[in-house]
Amino acid sequence: MRWRKGMRARLLSLFDHGLLVLLLVASLLLTGRAWLHDHPEDDPWAPLSLRDPPGWATGRKLAAVRADLPTCRAFLERSDIPAEPLPAVGSGICRRSDRERVASLAAADVALRPRNPQATCAVDAGLAYWLRHGVQPAARLFLHSPVVRIEQLGTYNCRRIGGGKTGTWSQHSTGNAIDISAFVTADGQRVTVLGDWKAKASQPERSAFLHAVRDAACMPFSTVLSPDYNAAHANHLHLDQARRTGGWKACH
Repeated sequence: MRWRKGMRARLLSLFDHGLLVLLLVASLLLTGRAWLHDHPEDDPWAPLSLRDPPGWATGRKLAAVRADLPTCRAFLERSDIPAEPLPAVGSGICRRSDRERVASLAAADVALRPRNPQATCAVDAGLAYWLRHGVQPAARLFLHSPVVRIEQLGTYNCRRIGGGKTGTWSQHSTGNAIDISAFVTADGQRVTVLGDWKAKASQPERSAFLHAVRDAACMPFSTVLSPDYNAAHANHLHLDQARRTGGWKACH
């Protein structure tokens, strides 16, 4: 009888401890859920939004936008960017099945010159994120004026890297890249990659701005190449959305 009472007491004690653990776990789950609701940038299940600051889940969300066309177009629609998909053109390695007029800058009241370049949805999405979270913050910090125009050297060119007859095909061959050459601010400053990248002594704020926007582009784009990479990029920032095994990036 005494043994039964002792066993019963131990079972009740174990039950009480188990119930306490379950209550603690439930409390932690509810707290975590509430925290993620208030920090969607850190929530891997929340859709990517331009409104959210960069968080630990942002890189994965951007990778999903890069890898999946419906996810990319949903992001642009959610961001009030009126993307205009165009029919596929071309053939072979240079076939452009994902093609649209770049709309992200105009949606943010920033002009792109020359106007109306065609690129992939992933490039358009990358530009939207870069402008909001990279270019404009850097412009306010270093140039004390927002960017109102970005100058580009092109998106589509059916060629191999370096322009040779052999080697890897460029992301430009499918319009999955854009080359940025200059930025113009509301107060009239024109900052060029060619003229201001190395101007640390004469125009330190311009050089700092260009380096900052290069670094910021490394999150929304798969490849970022600057004058630090080689002489072929002395006058522009090359931004592309190449898909790579394991999701690794190139940022130079």
